[in-house]
Amino acid sequence: MPLRPGWGQLGKAGVIRTNFFAVKLPPKMTYYEYEIAILPKAQAKGDRRGRIMELVEESPQFSQYVRHVAHDRSQRMVSTEKLPQPLEIPIRYREEDQTDDPNAMAFTVEIKLLGELNTSTLVQYMSGDPRHRDVDTQPLVSALNLVLQQYASRRGVRVGKNKYFFPSSSQHHPLSLGVEAYRGFFMSIRPMYKQLMVNINVCMTAFYTPGNLAEAMLAFSQQTGGGMPQSFADRLKVSTKHLGYTRKHTIFRIMTGKTAATEKFDCPELGGMITVENFFKRKYRINLRHARDLPLINVSSRRDKQILLPVELCEIVPGQAYRGKLDAEQTAAMIKVACNPPAFNGNAIVNHGFEELGLRANAPGATLGAFGLSVAPEMTVVPSRLLPAPTVSYREGRPPQVRDAGWNILEVKLQAGGTMTRWAVLLVQEGRRGEFQGERDPELMTFLKKFLAKCNAAGINGARSEPKIMTVSLPKPREDGPNRERALEAIKHTFRDNLNKDAKPSFILVLLSGVDKFIYHGIKKLADVDMGMHTVHMLLMRNKARPEQDNKQDQYFSNVVLKVNTKLGGINHALDQRSMAWLKTKKTMVMGIDVTHPSPKSVPGTPSIAAVVASVDDNFAQFPASLMLQKADWNKESKEMVEGLTQMTIERLQLYQKKNKRLPDRIIVYRDGVSEGQYSQVIQHELPRLQAAFKQISPQQPYKPSLTIVICGKRHHARFWAPDAQNASRNGNTLPGTVVDKGVTDVYNFDWYLQAHNGLQGHVRPTHYTVVYDENGFDADTLQQGTHTASYLYARATKAVSLVPAAYYADIACERGRSYLNVLMNTADDRSSVAGGARSTSTADREAEKDRVFENARKTWGNGVHPDLRESMFYI
Repeated sequence: MPLRPGWGQLGKAGVIRTNFFAVKLPPKMTYYEYEIAILPKAQAKGDRRGRIMELVEESPQFSQYVRHVAHDRSQRMVSTEKLPQPLEIPIRYREEDQTDDPNAMAFTVEIKLLGELNTSTLVQYMSGDPRHRDVDTQPLVSALNLVLQQYASRRGVRVGKNKYFFPSSSQHHPLSLGVEAYRGFFMSIRPMYKQLMVNINVCMTAFYTPGNLAEAMLAFSQQTGGGMPQSFADRLKVSTKHLGYTRKHTIFRIMTGKTAATEKFDCPELGGMITVENFFKRKYRINLRHARDLPLINVSSRRDKQILLPVELCEIVPGQAYRGKLDAEQTAAMIKVACNPPAFNGNAIVNHGFEELGLRANAPGATLGAFGLSVAPEMTVVPSRLLPAPTVSYREGRPPQVRDAGWNILEVKLQAGGTMTRWAVLLVQEGRRGEFQGERDPELMTFLKKFLAKCNAAGINGARSEPKIMTVSLPKPREDGPNRERALEAIKHTFRDNLNKDAKPSFILVLLSGVDKFIYHGIKKLADVDMGMHTVHMLLMRNKARPEQDNKQDQYFSNVVLKVNTKLGGINHALDQRSMAWLKTKKTMVMGIDVTHPSPKSVPGTPSIAAVVASVDDNFAQFPASLMLQKADWNKESKEMVEGLTQMTIERLQLYQKKNKRLPDRIIVYRDGVSEGQYSQVIQHELPRLQAAFKQISPQQPYKPSLTIVICGKRHHARFWAPDAQNASRNGNTLPGTVVDKGVTDVYNFDWYLQAHNGLQGHVRPTHYTVVYDENGFDADTLQQGTHTASYLYARATKAVSLVPAAYYADIACERGRSYLNVLMNTADDRSSVAGGARSTSTADREAEKDRVFENARKTWGNGVHPDLRESMFYI
C-alpha cells in the first residue's frame, strides 16, 4: 500500500471534536499472552465456556491472579505477571444458583504461555518512521482491546467483536413481535500517529424480548394470526427452573402439531408410556396450562434423540441479540430510536459510555491500572478543513446556487436530454385506496399530461407523444401464492399482449398504489432480464406521486425525470471545468465495485451478487454496469472479493472503447464494501484480476493504464462534532465538505475522512477513503478535493451524496441484482418447521441442498440483464 504522500492543504482550516480518546500506554512494559484450552472440548461449548472461566476465577489455584489478567472467557488470556507453568485447573461444573454436585461434569482448564508482548513495539510503530511500518502490531493491539473490554465483558453482553450492551441498565425500546432495541457502545483500540486512541461510539442493536416463551408465542398468534416462525425460535436460548436451579437450553425445533397432551414417551421411572403433560404433573407436580394449545420445543442437538419441553416452563434468556432480519415496521421503529443528534450521542458516550465500559480511573474491578493504562475522559480535538463546493450547471437556465451541499432546479433544462421515441404506462390495480379508475379516468389523463410536460420542460427529446396505457388487475394476496406468483404472471401476460418486442417503449411508467415486496422486484426482473425494457415506478400515495399540494407533486415528478433521463442515456447536470480538471487531464475511466451477500432471511445457498460500474463519457455521468453471481462462501477467507472481476472489467472496457473509439489512459477504482482487515486481500485477489483484464482486452498491443484503487468505508465508528454553533449545521452536525486527514487517521496509509453531504437527520457519518494502490501518483489535495466534487455528480439527486457516485452506483446495481433473486433473497426457509428432528439432515445433505439452491438461482438469473439494457444505467 502507498505511503501517505503528504497532508491536504486545500479548504478553510478549523478544528473538530472526535469520538477518539487518548490512551496512556506505558512505553516499556511486558505483557504475557496465554492460550486457554478447556477439556473435554465437546462439552465445553457456547455459554458454558464463559461459566467455566467464572469458576476458574473462583478457584483457589487462580483467584490470586484475577486482578492481573484479562481474558475473552474462551480462548485467550493476557497477564501482567508470568503465571506458573504448566497451569492446569480442575473444575466441577455448576450453574450460578446450583449447589455443588459431586456427579457434575468435570473439566480441566489448561492455561499455556504463548509468548511475550512489549509495548515498546507499538510505540515504535506509532512514531511514523517508515522503517517501523511493517511491525506486526496486531497481537499487542488485540491484547490491549482485551484489557480495555474486560470490565464491559464481565458486566454486559457482547455482540460481534467490539460492541457491548447492558440490558439491566439500558433503556428498552420495543420493536414489535418479540424484539426490542438496546443502546450500547462500540469500543476499539486504534494506534494513531504518536498516540494510542480508543474509538467509542453509540450503537443500537435488536434483542429478543425476554419473558415467558408461551406468552411470546401467544403474542405472535394475536398480532399475526399465525404461530411463532421457526426462524425466530431457531437457536434461541431459554432457561428452566423446574429442576430446582436455572438451566439453559437452546431451541433446535418448534414441534409443530405436537403438544404436551398428545406426545408420549417411555418413562420406566413412572411405569412406561406417559404423556409429557402427565410426566411433569407426576414428576414435578406442575399442572400445565397450555398442554393442548401450544407446541412443545426440542432442545436436543442430536438427530437420534429428542428432549422435549413445554414452552410455558421456558423463559427467553435476556441479552440475546436478534439474529433475523428486521421487517419494515421493526426497521422504522429502530431508525426512530437510533436517529439522534450529535449532542445526544456525545453526551451518551462521555457520561454513560465511560461509566458502563468501566473506563473511569476509579471504576471498581477494572483492570486498566494493573496494565499501566488510563483513558483521557475528553474527546480528542483534531485539525479539519472545509472544502469548497463545485459550481453546478445545466444546458439552459441560471446556474443554481449550491447551499448546504444541495440546490434547486426549477426552470432549467438538463445538461443533455435522453430520447424517448415512445413510452407506455402500466396501471396496477389492486383495489387499494388512491388508485386511478381505469385507463379512461380523467384524473389519470391529467396526471400523465403533467408528467409528460415535466419531461418536455426538462429537455428530454421526444417527450410529446401519448403513452400506451395498459391495465392489470392483480389477485388479492390471500388469493395468491406466497410469492405473488399469479400476480406476476398476470403482469407478464399484460406486457406480452400489449407490447411489440420489435418496437419497444423507451420506458414503462409503472403506477403502484402500495408497497409489495414481491410485485416491485418481480416487475424489475421481468423488465430488466426477460424483456429488456426500462421501468420507472411511481407510488400513488398522498405523500408520493399524488400529494395534496401541487408543488410537492412537481418536486416528485422532477426526481422521477432525473431517473428517466439517466436511464435514457442523458446527462442531468455538469460541474465547472476547474472541478473536473483532475479527471480530464488524461482519458480516464472511473469504476465502482461492490458485492452484496444473502441476508439471514435468505434461503441457504443463495448466491452473492457482484457489481462493477464504469464511466463511458467525459462528463462522468453515465455508468453502465456488469452484474455477476458468485457463491456466498466460495472462499471463506475472501468471500468479499469479486470472483468474476476480470470478465466484468473487460465488459466495461469494451463499452468504453465502443463509445470513445479508444481505451482509457488511466483508471480510478472506488471499491465499496471492504473492511480494513481485507485491504490486503484487494491487492492479493482483485488487483491481479484487473491487470488480467488489461492484458486480455488488447492481446496484440500491451495495454497498461495507470491504476488507482481507493477503498470507500461506511461501516466505521468515527464521528465528528462541530466546535460551536457557527460551524455547525442546523441540527448540530459538521458542515458538508468537512475533511479530516490528521489526528485520527492511519499512521502510514494514505487515508482521510470526508463528509461531502449535508446530514439532515441524526448524527452524520463521514466516509473513510483509503488508497490501497496508486500508479497515478495522486497527492492528497487532488484525491480529497476530487472525490468531494465528484460527490456532486450523482445523477438521481440535486445534492451531494455521502459516498462517491461510482461506489454508490455499484451498491445500487447490487441491490437491483437482489431483485432478480428476490424470492431466494428475502424468504425465510421455514419448510422444516413441521419436522420432528433437531437437525434432520447431515452436513453433506445441507451442502448438496445449498448447491441445488445455487443452481436454481443461476437458472432464474439466466444470462443476466437483457442485451438491450446492458449499455445503459438500467439500475438507477
